[in-house]
Order: sequence, then C-alpha cells, then structure tokens
Amino acid sequence: MKRTSRDIRTANRYEVLRQIIARSPTSRQELAAATGLSLATVATLVGELLDLRMITEVGFEDSAGGRPRGLVAVDAAGGALIGVDIAETYVHVELFDLALNVLARAEEDIRPGESLPEQVVARVAAAVDRVVARAGVETARVLGVGVSVPGQVDRDTGVAEYAPNWDWHDVPLRDLLSARIDRPLHLDNPLRACAVAELWFGAARGHGDAVVVNLGTGVGAGLVLGGALHRGVSNSAGEWGHTTLVLDGRLCHCGNHGCVETYVGAPGIMQNLREHSPRSPLLHPEDQTATVDALARAVAAGDPVAVKVVRDTARYLAAGIADLVNLLNPEVVVLSSWVAARLGEPLLDEVREAVARHALRRPLASTRIVLSPVPTDPVCLGAATLALEGALQAVGQRSAPRAAAATAPGSASAAAAAAAPAPAPAANSAADRGRTAPST
Repeated sequence: MKRTSRDIRTANRYEVLRQIIARSPTSRQELAAATGLSLATVATLVGELLDLRMITEVGFEDSAGGRPRGLVAVDAAGGALIGVDIAETYVHVELFDLALNVLARAEEDIRPGESLPEQVVARVAAAVDRVVARAGVETARVLGVGVSVPGQVDRDTGVAEYAPNWDWHDVPLRDLLSARIDRPLHLDNPLRACAVAELWFGAARGHGDAVVVNLGTGVGAGLVLGGALHRGVSNSAGEWGHTTLVLDGRLCHCGNHGCVETYVGAPGIMQNLREHSPRSPLLHPEDQTATVDALARAVAAGDPVAVKVVRDTARYLAAGIADLVNLLNPEVVVLSSWVAARLGEPLLDEVREAVARHALRRPLASTRIVLSPVPTDPVCLGAATLALEGALQAVGQRSAPRAAAATAPGSASAAAAAAAPAPAPAANSAADRGRTAPST
C-alpha cells in the first residue's frame, strides 16, 4: 500500500516520541542520531509533541564547548493509556501514564463456557472501569485503549476474524466494546503486542531482527524484522503456533493435527503431564494456571515427573524455535507471556540445550535465547503502545483538514503563504521526504 506524506510524518512522530520515552531526558541532536532523521525534521516533530503536551522542556546540557543543548522529556501527566490483554482464561487490564509507568491493574477470570463475545466484552468493560477508578484519572485524559485479542484481527475494521480456541468467526469486537467503553479503541493480537513491548522496553530493544515467542494458552511468534514490527500482508504474520510439528499429531482447535501449540501451549503441557502421569497431583484438569504453577514449584523441588514434563515440553518448543532460527536468522529469541514467566529458567535452560541440537550452527551462533525482562504484563504494555500510536495517528488526521483549510485558495493564510519567503527544510525536507524512521 502506498504511504502518504501524512503516514510518514505520523510514523516519524511516533518514533521520536518512542525515543524520548526510552531516553528521557534527551536532546534533539541525540534524537536525530537515534532515529536517522535530520535535525530540522526532529526539531519540527519535537515542537509538535510539545504543542500536544506529550513532552516538556526540562533544561539544558553542555555540548563539548558549543551552545548548550535543550533537553526534552516525556510529560508523564500529559495523558493516560490503557492496555487490555484478553486471553483464553482471563482479562488483564493495566492503566499507564505517558511514560508507560503502570498506575493501576485489574483482572477478570474467564471460566470455561463463558467465552461468548458479549461475556468477554462485559469482563473487559468491568476491568477498564476499575483501573480508571483505582488510578483516579478522568476518563477524558485516557488517550486510547489498546486491546489484544487472541487469533487473527483486522486492525482497520476492529473485527476478530478468527479465534480458534473460542471458535470465534468475524466478531465485530471493536463495535461491541465501543458500546461499553467511551474512548478510542485499537485492536490487535498478542503476538504484535508482545513484540512491540520487547522492542520498546525489553530484550528486542536496539535489535534489528528478533522473534518474540508468546507462550500462553495459545502460542505464536511476534516478528521484528529490519527494526520494525512485521505484520504480513493481512496482519497475520507470526502464526507459528499453527505450523505442523508432529505429522498426524494431536488435534488442534484450528482443525489441523500436530500444531506447535498442541505441544507447548498450556493445554499441551497439561496433556504432556497427563500422558506421563495420568494421576499426578500436579494436574488440575480444569485449571491451566494451577497446573503450570504446580509444575514450576515441583521442578524447583526436583520432582522427577515435573522435570520430565518440562524437559519434554522444552524439546518440542526447541524444535519449533530451531525452525525460526534457521528461517529468520534473528539476533534474539525472547520467551514471553505467562507460561514462560512461570516455568522460567528451568524451561529456558532445557530449550537452549535442545535448540543447539536442531538449529544450524551458523545462524544459531548469532542468536541469543532469553526470557522476557519486561516487568509487567508484556501484552498490556504492547497494547498500550499501540493505543499511543493510534492517538498520534488521530492527531495527524485532525490536523490535515485544518492545514488544508488554512491554505485553501482565497484564504488569508494562503495569501500570507504566497507572500512569505520559502521555509527552511523541516519535517518533509529533501533529506527525509519519503523516508520513515525505523519504528513499530
């Protein structure tokens, strides 16, 4: 799809703000170096963000004998963002300030048989209301709500096209949520949300190529290629959990057999335990979280059944990760989401050892495999950054008609523009025209 100059400007504004959040306080010169944009472009975009009250001037720093450099930082109080993590067994919601610090959290359980769209929407609305109340912020200060929903999502229409674990097909989720939540809504799925969180604040930060493996009830891989989030032509990239790991293997909710997800997702791990020890006290048949937690505690205690189950799970996981290493040659593979967090280092150690047996030596030599260092729910954090991206895009869309009206033929602004000298190169200077800073 051809990108307009407004699209490029919005992407550059987003990237400059991302760098300010990551580096606060920072100078315009440092921002130009970090983004690859010209200093004139950065100065213009910083001015726009100051006008929006998303950032603020915070003083000066010496510059090796030259003029002192002005410093800017994110204005944490300039607004709020909400990230929503809809998973198969829970809804987790976090409210952030503009520096993406967590101000409040809330969670709702989704019990078996309670996954109809209307039921899930009710859980989301209740949790959103609670975080707003707990943080003590006015609803009008919330710039946007990012919502991550499992499966395949059409970002433009807000439709959850396919969620195999719930058998959802073409659910107009954004419309359903809009009836309960009076703020701008931005939908995507957890693969993209986790990848963005790692790109901004986690193990993928500063890397051009990374894979973020999302291990929960469902399984997938968020892809960062060339320093940017890779979505694919229909926003469906990363459905690695539905690639075949075992020919004619376990039946998957997607209808195929032997998918990666059926061996390393939470239900798959429960099946691994059931096959090894059907009457194990570690198995909680109706509770994924309790089973994974029990496994983690038992591994720490040296229980041989738990150690065997985690080792077998790691072998399946490593075979799939080796494919990603051989195919994409990433700098880092990040194990993310709640299953990875709970099983932690024992799972990571087994995965590293097993990947070395399957991956080609040359690509593996350039790849680190790590646990996510993000201290909060990475899906909520990533969803909140997607809401921030949407807020900046909305600003660009609102400003364009005003700019067009101001320079319409016969207008006072048009006459003044015709009489004024040519401006210095700014946000669409010759150096930057058609170029976008690396971003999500």
